[in-house]
Amino acid sequence: MARASARRHAQAIFEIALEQNQLDLWRGDLRVVAEALMDPDIHAFLESPKIRFDDKKKILEERLKSLSPLALNAAYLLVAKRRLGIVAELVSEYERLVDEHRGVAHARVTTAIPLDEGDTADLTRRLADTVSKEIVLATQTDPSIIGGLKVRIGDKLIDGSTRSRLEALRKSLVGT
Repeated sequence: MARASARRHAQAIFEIALEQNQLDLWRGDLRVVAEALMDPDIHAFLESPKIRFDDKKKILEERLKSLSPLALNAAYLLVAKRRLGIVAELVSEYERLVDEHRGVAHARVTTAIPLDEGDTADLTRRLADTVSKEIVLATQTDPSIIGGLKVRIGDKLIDGSTRSRLEALRKSLVGT
């Protein structure tokens, strides 16, 4: 439920930001809100049901004075509705919506051994050609995949790992 709530809030903020042509301003403001809430003392203060909203509002105004008025109102709403737990997810979802709007896709690549810069650049170019979007590539290593690679772009997974091929071969041999 928290994930769905974060998506709804992010979608609403995205639509406002798009309408006002302020996508980057909102991105920065949301990051400021998330960063402020990383302080455990502030988070606990804002979550406490014993503290009046007006007192919480004063702290928010003090901590978030650089925010645009609409972004500050969004922060007030999250505090009033006791939804501070979704802020990180909200920021992530908002950034995904902005990137999607701009034709940018995020890819996570897992390989058995680290990729060098040339391989990373080549893979980024190939993935960009495949999905017809600019690619932001994040790499990680996992020796358990033995060889090959796994690529996740959004909700799509391309598993070209040696481990998955061996597993498929094993299933095929067991089935005959």
